[in-house]
Amino acid sequence: MADNIKLVIAVVIMASAIALFYTYAEYSNLLRVLGLLVAAGLSLFIASKSTVGATAMSYIRDTQVEVRKVVWPTRQETVRTTLLVIVMVMVAAVMLWAVDSLLAWAVRALTV
Repeated sequence: MADNIKLVIAVVIMASAIALFYTYAEYSNLLRVLGLLVAAGLSLFIASKSTVGATAMSYIRDTQVEVRKVVWPTRQETVRTTLLVIVMVMVAAVMLWAVDSLLAWAVRALTV
C-alpha cells in the first residue's frame, strides 16, 4: 500500500509541475524549466523509494555495468563497415534495377 501511495505522490507532483509550467507562461522560461526539473527530480526520488522504483534503479545500474563491458569498434572499423554497407546496397540496387528492367521488357514484349 505504501508503494502505491509513493507512486501516486510522484505522479501528482510531476503532473502538477507540468500543469504549472504551462499555466505560468508569463514567467521566464528558465525559471519554469528549472522548476520542472526540480519537480522531476523530486518525483523520481520519491518513485525510486518504492519497490518498483528500486527495481528500475537496479536495472539501470546493471545496464550501465553491461555497457562498460562492450568492446566498441574503432573509427577505422566503423568507416570500413559503413563503406561495405554502402557498396552492398548499391550492388543490390543495380541487381534489382536489372531484374526490374528485364521483367518490364518481357511484359512489354508479351503485351504488344
